[in-house]
Amino acid sequence: MRILSGAQLYRAYLAEAGRRFRRRVALFQLRYFRSPGRTPERLIVAPTDLRPIDVYVAEEILEGRFPLAGRVLETNGTSPFFLELPSRSFALRLHAFSWVRHLRAIKTAQASQVARSIVNQWLSTHGRVIDGIAWEPDIVAARLIAWLSHSPVLLSGADTLFYRRFCRSLAYQGRYLDHMCSSCVDPETRFRIRIALAMLTLAVPSRASQIRRASARLDDEIERQILPDGGHVSRNPRTTLDLLLDLLPLRQTYMNLGHDMPSRLISGIDRMYPALRFFRHQSGDLALFNGATATLANELMAVLRYDETAGQPFKALPHMNYQRMTAGQTVVIVDSGMALDLETSRTAHAGYLAFEMSAGRNRFIVNAGSPRFASHHYRQLARATAAHSTVVINETSSGRLSSSAYLGPVMAEHPDHIRVKREEAEGGDDCLDLSHDGYGGLFGLVHHRQLRLSKSGTRLAGRDCFRRPDGSAPASGEQAMAVARFHVHPAIDLIQAGRDSVLLKAPDGESWLFSVDGREVQISEDIFFADASGIRASEQLEVHFPLNEGAEIDWQFIRQR
Repeated sequence: MRILSGAQLYRAYLAEAGRRFRRRVALFQLRYFRSPGRTPERLIVAPTDLRPIDVYVAEEILEGRFPLAGRVLETNGTSPFFLELPSRSFALRLHAFSWVRHLRAIKTAQASQVARSIVNQWLSTHGRVIDGIAWEPDIVAARLIAWLSHSPVLLSGADTLFYRRFCRSLAYQGRYLDHMCSSCVDPETRFRIRIALAMLTLAVPSRASQIRRASARLDDEIERQILPDGGHVSRNPRTTLDLLLDLLPLRQTYMNLGHDMPSRLISGIDRMYPALRFFRHQSGDLALFNGATATLANELMAVLRYDETAGQPFKALPHMNYQRMTAGQTVVIVDSGMALDLETSRTAHAGYLAFEMSAGRNRFIVNAGSPRFASHHYRQLARATAAHSTVVINETSSGRLSSSAYLGPVMAEHPDHIRVKREEAEGGDDCLDLSHDGYGGLFGLVHHRQLRLSKSGTRLAGRDCFRRPDGSAPASGEQAMAVARFHVHPAIDLIQAGRDSVLLKAPDGESWLFSVDGREVQISEDIFFADASGIRASEQLEVHFPLNEGAEIDWQFIRQR
């Protein structure tokens, strides 16, 4: 197990102090020394928005109701920015203005007028006061992209005064992002800022040097964040999709205007597509690893229809550190890695050696995922080992978060090594042998997991065991209790078939029998964080085994029909 040393902590505190100092300096300059700058005279282009639109949401907004982040705010004719908002998640989405896209579904003057009125209200209440949720860098970047993409809706029928005020705010928010980017700790936020700034230089009259500068800085971010195998440094499959939703319109805008494209943009997108397909289950949903949440089918299809790389998904992503096993109609995806550095560990999950399994059009075994609309507490709870389909000892996570309010929730303790061996057995079965030492510090044990998917895809066999680093079994007096958890998708029904077996039945009738040699299988209550409608109840399979009795279990899933 690797624990942050004193020197690492010292460097982490220095880096965080440097970021906070740069942020304060940037804010001071923006508030007191920066001139308003040149206001763009007009907008040249509106980048396309690939995200789906919903006419129902548009109608609700026109009626003064905002359905955002799983909540509904009734304004009764009052500006939403004058009201107490239902939650922080709601406030983030309101200030990001991504909901404007839904008004494209109603092509009327009223829709443009309502959207313009709300933007005007925002400009009056938050437009120049850099403070609060409205000016968090990731929200500003999302708002800038939304305003540029949906400027035809916002500016249709607008008078000169609003047009100029709107353009002035675009320029001001762009300068803010340019100053704040280097102090952002989250890689995805920095990436989205560079996308927003590149879009801005294309959408308004800009000097060639400004376009080249924004292009070069986006290139640098692509180089830093998109791994050679196409995955994102966060190891979150959903991040790849979210970035493609913005990168694809940007690429098209460069092409439409005839500007030189960032040199790494096309190659970066081409690498990202195979990584995205890697995490796609038979059902079309993305696997739930390292912060991934629910993915709407139309979101994924909006991106995949531009995929020109084609081909079958890879068997492994060696830089992102995941494994994929495919046979027949069965797919198994395994997390065989950990956070790449301290920075990306802020959102990393302790789901080492966790797996997901789908068959046909159904997801059977999943991880709990990360909630779309929830408090900080639930997001951190979703990072625990117990929220993943793997084994936990004494309900203790195999990766522990820092309790420092200054550093944030970085992974302060995590495995030192995760080892992977893959081979094809006689008969064509796909075999994985994995291990991690995340429990080495507290318990002096290494978790070993073996997975074997039959050539026909009708049987997945597994073994979980714990050994000391020298390969010996735990001491006979060991009092620790291990629990192997298999989180089941909420759509799957569970039927206890015996003391050691449970039948998993999908809505379309496909069934798999889970059994464990010589152990009891328990069906227990669970929480599924990654449902599109919010957190919901679900069920899980649990197998308890004490570490002083062999410290291993053998289990299997067998397809019944």
